[in-house]
Amino acid sequence: MDGTARRRPTLDEVAERAGVSRSAASRVLNNAPHVSRAKRDAVQRAIAELGFVPNPTARALATQQAGAVALVVSGDDPMIFADPFFGQVVAGATTVLEETDLHLVLCLATSARGQTRVQQLLRTRAVDGVVLMALRGDDPMARLVRESGLPAVFGGRPLEGEPSWYVDVDNAGGARAATDHLLALGRSRIVTIHGPLDTDVGRSRMRGFRESVALAGLTPYGAAAGDFNERSGAAAMEALLTRHPDLDAVFAANDNMAAGALRVLHRAGRSVPADVAVVGFDDLPVAEVSHPSLTTVHQPIQALGREVTRMLLALLAGERVDPLILPTRLIRRESA
Repeated sequence: MDGTARRRPTLDEVAERAGVSRSAASRVLNNAPHVSRAKRDAVQRAIAELGFVPNPTARALATQQAGAVALVVSGDDPMIFADPFFGQVVAGATTVLEETDLHLVLCLATSARGQTRVQQLLRTRAVDGVVLMALRGDDPMARLVRESGLPAVFGGRPLEGEPSWYVDVDNAGGARAATDHLLALGRSRIVTIHGPLDTDVGRSRMRGFRESVALAGLTPYGAAAGDFNERSGAAAMEALLTRHPDLDAVFAANDNMAAGALRVLHRAGRSVPADVAVVGFDDLPVAEVSHPSLTTVHQPIQALGREVTRMLLALLAGERVDPLILPTRLIRRESA
């Protein structure tokens, strides 16, 4: 031996050997939960190969993590998570989180009790980050999350303000495609069952419908409000048939409302699509089993759940992220 002390490998060298960023290597070293298994395994192999010994003082200063992220939905009915839309969002989020050690906490935040529970989660840092969905108007949840300082990603844009981080779908473009299709079929007395106009999704799909009709040189024949559920779609369809008995097409801003509309049209003796063509939005399972099967706009709902979760994990990792808009496409079936 020449008496020269062997230089200790650095964290940068561990990261380079593992093929990950320095921050990812640091998170593995500090046993942070928001790291994929593949990265964790690569870093641990590099540590073993290089004989890396961490600085115990630096490790002691590492930020403590809660090991969970919250999916906060503006609603007060626990059955909302049984809705096929939110069920698919949860499935997509879970797929991503299975690659980490993070848990998913589901929260409803419309009632005062629900808001208090979410506020408690934020105040006590019981979660590391938040995904916010289905916010309405000037929802206090957006402000509470902003004040908490926790990383937050919006699933769909809120009506008020433009957040830094969100994943949305092309709602206006999808609604235009749906209405363009009805116009191409020769329909001219087209009505719409729109969603809540205190939501960005409701307004965006209404805007797409109006733009399509205007470009065709027509005016909207009629409109009625729904609340994205089958019952409200049925009530809106009844009102539209009363006001516009000669209507020949319906664009419903989601499949649940379209299913309610189909039920009312059948009861009223209107043949679909011979008398009235119907198009929905979302491409939920109900679209395939409706009678007749529903022409609709497909939006990648599970992908939405995956992408909001990936974006949140990137924020937790200190990475730069940009907003993301997912595409939609028309699915033609029997109703139009």
